[in-house]
Amino acid sequence: MMKQACIALTGTVFLLPAAVASSPQPWQEMQIPTAAQVAAVWEAPPPEYGPEPYYGLNGSVSTEQVERDLDTMHRLGFQAVTVQAGYSMPFPYLSPEYFAFFRNFVAEAKKRNMRVWIVDDAGYPSGFAGGKFSSTTPELRMQALEVAQSIPAAGGATLHQPLLPDAVSAAAVNQDGAAVPVPLHNGTLDWTAPPGDWTVMIVDHEFRTSPTRSDTNPHRVKDTAQSLEDYLDATATEQFLSFTHEQYKRSVGDEFGKTIIGFRGDEPDYSISGLPWTPKFFERFREIKGYDVQPYVGLFAQTPTARTLGIPIHLTPEQLRIKADYYDVFSQMFAAGFFKPQADWCAANHLEYQVHLNHEEMQMQLVRSEGSFFRDMRDVQVPGIDAIWHQIWKDTVSDYPRLASSVAHVYGHPRAFTETFAAYRPAPDVDMARYVLNEQFVRGINLVETMYFPATSSGPKPPPSYMGGAGFPELLTYVRRMSYLMAMGRPDASVALLLPSSSMWLGNDASDTAFVSTERLLSEHQIDFDIVSEDALAHDLKAGKDNFETLSGNRYRTVILPAPMVISSAALVRLKALAESGGKVVFLGCTPQFIANQTIRDARPATASDFSWATVETSQQLQPTPTPPAFPPHEPLQAQVVPPEVLAAVTSAIVAPAVRFDLPDTALRVMKRRWKNADVYLFFNEGAQASNHAMTLMSNGHGAETWDPQTGSIAPLKSTRAGGHLTVQLHLQPYETQVVVVR
Repeated sequence: MMKQACIALTGTVFLLPAAVASSPQPWQEMQIPTAAQVAAVWEAPPPEYGPEPYYGLNGSVSTEQVERDLDTMHRLGFQAVTVQAGYSMPFPYLSPEYFAFFRNFVAEAKKRNMRVWIVDDAGYPSGFAGGKFSSTTPELRMQALEVAQSIPAAGGATLHQPLLPDAVSAAAVNQDGAAVPVPLHNGTLDWTAPPGDWTVMIVDHEFRTSPTRSDTNPHRVKDTAQSLEDYLDATATEQFLSFTHEQYKRSVGDEFGKTIIGFRGDEPDYSISGLPWTPKFFERFREIKGYDVQPYVGLFAQTPTARTLGIPIHLTPEQLRIKADYYDVFSQMFAAGFFKPQADWCAANHLEYQVHLNHEEMQMQLVRSEGSFFRDMRDVQVPGIDAIWHQIWKDTVSDYPRLASSVAHVYGHPRAFTETFAAYRPAPDVDMARYVLNEQFVRGINLVETMYFPATSSGPKPPPSYMGGAGFPELLTYVRRMSYLMAMGRPDASVALLLPSSSMWLGNDASDTAFVSTERLLSEHQIDFDIVSEDALAHDLKAGKDNFETLSGNRYRTVILPAPMVISSAALVRLKALAESGGKVVFLGCTPQFIANQTIRDARPATASDFSWATVETSQQLQPTPTPPAFPPHEPLQAQVVPPEVLAAVTSAIVAPAVRFDLPDTALRVMKRRWKNADVYLFFNEGAQASNHAMTLMSNGHGAETWDPQTGSIAPLKSTRAGGHLTVQLHLQPYETQVVVVR
């Protein structure tokens, strides 16, 4: 039912390795093999499909120690290794001696037919080049806008004084939190305060960095001693590539695209106070938005301002929209200044770039520190997520890995990776490790990196934590085969779920709550889906007669929008065309309050008639997903309570369901892929109870098979055929997976 809008603001089949690195390698492109071709390879998949441990070159590393560690990794079942320069090495990071050692390391990996991912810095976040930006190119360090000076002013008082040299903007806030911009004139503050008690905040630009955990920091702490580069300036990223990647190229470039398959980045973000900024920001903002944001940045360079003033700032609706425009431009500049240059460099050198961000599971934080998950990851060849602490466990809701796989699906990348098990509390055993990985496989992750394997420079010792557990080599056998299977073919999700980042730029928590709850609704009702951005809806997806097609080839016939506060007119026009041609568009929770064109500031108010062509279900709200519990783990979470009107609106809009079950089962998860002549289903029982169902597969095949990644066996699965579909009996033990192939 209608209700009031939200209030407040095909590639070549992979059979053999390519002969040369001058053309794209098979693992770098979408592969559309037959079932027979996959069956011929999957028992012993190519090493490019992993898995790999994250290996730290710590202490007095030597060739002898590297040989010992690589032998241990290979014996466990690792086929590749992610390697990072570590602390207390016997040679300086990025020195000639370091690269001579690294060349020997690559040679040893090659002897074992292992592949190498190079961590792009001596720690994290990526982009400080082991301290070189601080020591040699300080002008290219990260910058921010921050409140530098506070001046009290009573009503009627006139302030007339010179400004600090780096001042760029000013704002005034009264005792009630009302804020107004304050004009600056030729380096001078000249302002008369309206009635009331005011504080004028002068904003300047400062070199300000996120903390870095550098293994070249002698204090072995995460601090701001070594600054990150200016992520918003492509010139700084070119310098970063010169410091790091280009030197690796001179040393081991002959193994690029062969033994060395890519560079690995880690958590680039703005974990700073104030606003991300670069000297060209205001100019770029005017180019994109058509107006000058400089007079306004004092309003939100530090919000809330309790740290300095003891009172919050209450922005007007227009000022909130200006702030959203700021983050819109920031996200575009971050993507263009940092992520795309590295992806382009890797592609030009026959490599791939893989990276994960910070706060993937907390989008309201991510939009402030990284701008937009999709924009950052759009050009990255292997987008990723990380699973640390307690983000994935039997008592948590963990749909966020689908962010990485969805970017890969939308933009035609065959793989999405996970950094898993870093700082896990409690540490997993082998069975729990399998669960954590399965929860990611069924959400589209298909390349696994496990944390953490420190160099054994002090002498031989057993593998760390769970890696030394009984059954771990068998788990890696399972991971190798599952990774390969889930990278073959193309995704087949027909449902797209909007990630409403622009609404989050407006500070709209309701959009985030609705997004996370809808993820869970779809997962618990066996609806395979991808997450999409507003950019994808507006222009990146190919518009078909009744669908949007990704660069991977899957087609979305249903688009679900969870409580967006604002939407672009370009996206709305294409959504309307989709609905009118036979596709389905569903707004859950509310319809947008604003429709934007070039700017969010000037977005027009929306009316009910703007969405008359869509399904709008706002009668009841989905409940927020519970916060993950404190350690130690608690009992498994119960299924989400879904209002029947919401569930009916969603299920009736699914044009092409992947499966149908005889009875509801909120513990079951499903993902579907398509090979050249077969459909592939991955099922995972996330629950503590066995699951037994009659299941109808929406595939036009003549028989079903089970493929067991643990044993490598393929066996027929009894099925009945009716109405062009197959029905099979699905029996899953607690926490068990099953791969079903319909040829």
